[in-house]
Amino acid sequence: MAGMKGKQTVKDMILSMAAIGIVVAGIYVFIPHDGTERPPEAISYDVELSTARRAASYPIAAPVGLPDDWRATTVRYKGDDGERWHLGLHTPDGKYVGVEQSVDKPERFIKEATQNAEATEITQTIKGEPWKRYEGERYDALVRQDGDATTVVTGSASIGQLSKVAAALETAPPEDAEGRAS
Repeated sequence: MAGMKGKQTVKDMILSMAAIGIVVAGIYVFIPHDGTERPPEAISYDVELSTARRAASYPIAAPVGLPDDWRATTVRYKGDDGERWHLGLHTPDGKYVGVEQSVDKPERFIKEATQNAEATEITQTIKGEPWKRYEGERYDALVRQDGDATTVVTGSASIGQLSKVAAALETAPPEDAEGRAS
């Protein structure tokens, strides 16, 4: 009798798991779920931009005049980490563009911002300024040195879209403690 009781327990467990599996499959089939991906919510970054421009030792860049279907989705400024400025954008066709700036060591910063993209021999002139083109497995990028600051426009978007963002960038000089441009 003892051997029979063990077999019944295993059989009952298997039957219970099968019943649970049928219930879960039924829930999955009959509860509607939308397979389309929704674009990320747009955010306003005016406050963060103003704060970063007051805190940074270099002119912070942000795009001006992009069409309304370009949406800002992430923003941050880290003064204690190489004075890093980040603005993430969602393009009309669902690609990503990041505007990254820092006074950190350029080699390390560019590697991180571009996700290991490699420099090419191509230099583009955008609004009279040279931008070095980088190409990578995941992201392409445009990179510009301006004094101690490095600006990187990077992402999964086309080089044309990256160029459009680079052309839209405008800077403001850092502000002093009273909010005046220095």
